[in-house]
Amino acid sequence: MTMTAESEMKSVADAPVAAAPSAEPILKVSNIESYYGPIMAIRGVSLEVPRGSIVTVLGANGAGKTTILKTISGVLDPLKGTVEFEGKQIQRLDPDRIVRLGLGHVPEGREVFPFLTVRENLMMGAYIRSDRAGIAEDLERIYGYFPRLKERLDQPAGHLSGGEQQMLAISRALMNRPRLLLLDEPSLGLSPILVKEIFGIIRRVNAEEGVSMLLVEQNARMALETAHHGYVLEVGRIVMADTCERLRESKDIQEFYLGARDHGERGERRWKRKKTWR
Repeated sequence: MTMTAESEMKSVADAPVAAAPSAEPILKVSNIESYYGPIMAIRGVSLEVPRGSIVTVLGANGAGKTTILKTISGVLDPLKGTVEFEGKQIQRLDPDRIVRLGLGHVPEGREVFPFLTVRENLMMGAYIRSDRAGIAEDLERIYGYFPRLKERLDQPAGHLSGGEQQMLAISRALMNRPRLLLLDEPSLGLSPILVKEIFGIIRRVNAEEGVSMLLVEQNARMALETAHHGYVLEVGRIVMADTCERLRESKDIQEFYLGARDHGERGERRWKRKKTWR
């Protein structure tokens, strides 16, 4: 393992650790199938997020990770299957109704409002709330997690760096006080230093506030160090599920997601090997 990887893992490990999550699922996805036109993007996907836990879904580009989150948050309607949030089926509900139930979604690519200020973006996250004192309290809490946002409150969001925009996107979702937060590729396009900072704060929010999280991420090493439980998605199907500790010990995960090499007599070429998901 390289020194960079060691320091990355240590940084995440130093973040606060949540208490053992409840076995009760806050989210239960059962056998969902979603399509883009005639193309099936996810097929028979089932997963659970225990209350108070962080669950990650790993997979390559095009595996269907973003589609899972869009189906949960109501952006896409599944053709088949159910999505239960706190015991209530929410599939095919409008996204705004799902947000009001207490589910937040931080989309891939951040998608802040570029011409609005940082302050206005944050207030957009609280648009369904009317408790001014609570909103002011939550703003201060957000500044505690992301001090840089407080320094840039009156700047247009489009002028922020990529890392600052990611901080803003997460903060905007937290302003609604979600009980479940969907995070889509929070490390995308960020430097290693910012990735460590963002994931450290994700751990803090989970540990300090008990917010359950479903994280989809290509940075498998960081995701497995952050989450409690993980699923592996390949071509729209779940092919493996276990605790993150056990997933890190899987030879297939180590080789195909963590970059470890199995040294044989002739060093078998990686692309010639087939995954066995042992």
